[in-house]
Amino acid sequence: MTSRERVGMTLQHKEPDRVPIHDSPWQATINRWKKEGLSDDIPVSEYFGYEIEGIMPDLSPQFPVKVLSRNEEFIVETTPFGGVRKNFRDYSTTPEVIDWPIKSKADWEEIKSHLEPDYTRVDWVCCRMTYEKARNDGKFITYNAAMGYDHFQSYLKTEELLIAMVTEPQWVREMFATHARLLIDMADMMMKKGFEFDGAFLYNDMGYRNASLFSPRTYQELLLETDRTICDFFHRHNMPVILHSCGNVKELIPYLIEAGFDCLQPLEVKAGMDPIELKKEFGNKLALMGGIDVRKMALDDPGPIEEEIRTKFEIAKKGGGYIYHSDHSVPKNVSFQHYQRVIELVKKYGKY
Repeated sequence: MTSRERVGMTLQHKEPDRVPIHDSPWQATINRWKKEGLSDDIPVSEYFGYEIEGIMPDLSPQFPVKVLSRNEEFIVETTPFGGVRKNFRDYSTTPEVIDWPIKSKADWEEIKSHLEPDYTRVDWVCCRMTYEKARNDGKFITYNAAMGYDHFQSYLKTEELLIAMVTEPQWVREMFATHARLLIDMADMMMKKGFEFDGAFLYNDMGYRNASLFSPRTYQELLLETDRTICDFFHRHNMPVILHSCGNVKELIPYLIEAGFDCLQPLEVKAGMDPIELKKEFGNKLALMGGIDVRKMALDDPGPIEEEIRTKFEIAKKGGGYIYHSDHSVPKNVSFQHYQRVIELVKKYGKY
């Protein structure tokens, strides 16, 4: 069975030969693994058999990126969105945002003029090479894009965006809808140029440790209609939609299902997202991806991570609808040897 078939069946809530495998190690983690035995010549996705390949256009305003300063530890640079970010040299953590481009509605109007579909938004040569290789390898190929609330944190300071969602809802809806149109138009452009996507993988972090960052009512009023428009577009092209949303978003799940999302990832354990509980409550309507605690991956004692995978797989994989993934991304405190053990356990307990 190919990865394309395996992931496709899983998202249709059917049981394939085994649980599909995908994950997202940090670049700093990969750098560590290369020092511990991972070959420089073999991509980590190939070595561990990751089964989803994403292709992403540039949906930013395409402002030039410039390095403002650098030292041995940090690099400060502008972003394609017009902001400024500070990163560790090894890009091992989420960057620190120093400045945001939208401070008024006038700033938005200037940026909005840069958000039109255009062929320059796709690196056609690299995307075609990635696509052809992934298709030849039998992978499940997705159209990837950030969207909604999380995407606009690249434009507005988080606190100001949250306040605007309450005090300026019409303006915020317009911003979300403008980006959604660009997201759809670029997907349509790529498909007309021969890209046959198997699904969509969209990113919108809406949770923190204890709950969603805004209420279900706010989601209904500001995001539901736009999300439904996006999901409807992909469904018309027979593409299931995977949503990445970090943190605890459990209270939003009924509305995410209403919007049309087919799968939720990554199910952060440390934020209270339990794949066993979610499977029992929503498993007939929503596929699940993730929920394996990265903290247990780093332990020298193999017992906790084996118990983690065994008990969660036993419930989550029943009837299909479950894809292995860490509960966020694999940090650099997880050794190459320990992660090899994780994948061995995934294959052992993932068999149907």
